[in-house]
Amino acid sequence: MDKRLVKIGEAANLLGVAVKTLRQWETTGELLPDRKTKGGTRFYDAAKLLTLGDADFPTLCYARVSSHDQKPDLERQKEMLETYCAAKGWRTDVICDLGSGMNFNKKGLAKLLDIILKKKTKRLVLTHKDRLLRFGSELVFTLCELQGIEIVIIHKGERPSFEQELAEDILEIITVFSARLYGSRAKKNRKLMETLQSEADRIGEEFGIYDAKSPQD
Repeated sequence: MDKRLVKIGEAANLLGVAVKTLRQWETTGELLPDRKTKGGTRFYDAAKLLTLGDADFPTLCYARVSSHDQKPDLERQKEMLETYCAAKGWRTDVICDLGSGMNFNKKGLAKLLDIILKKKTKRLVLTHKDRLLRFGSELVFTLCELQGIEIVIIHKGERPSFEQELAEDILEIITVFSARLYGSRAKKNRKLMETLQSEADRIGEEFGIYDAKSPQD
């Protein structure tokens, strides 16, 4: 019976990793395609991918920042995770997210949970515990424990910017709540919005997130 070959996109889906990760594994020799055309199209044996054991699954790394302004920190997290895992000799796949630690509706987090539930990784590595979620990390860790997935946190202590990021999360909640009240003609709602904006300005100025005297986008 002829083996069924699948292209790199479907192969990545079967393994629960990104396409670029398969290309990286090909470069390092960790997982080679079964056939490659002259045009560079890669094909993998689907049956072989499905029979890979737990030991063959990559170590999963998760990095997150709250805002676009923190993208340099996101790159530093990725570099730290990749360097740490390389030193351990672990094959890795890094998932990155951009969003509040209080927001459960993030694309990267959804992918992470899907991989955990399908037990397609043997290890989860974080730079800090709060990179996963501000509240609720323990639930994800319990899922990992039930699936036999190891948790590795490189730095056990709180990050120096914990207070500032917590303030940013509070500001995000205020912003969302204010947006829901925007346009309301009710006097009490307008007053509530003014109170929320005043508190947001105070928090932002206190933690140096922005200058309260300057107009905000």
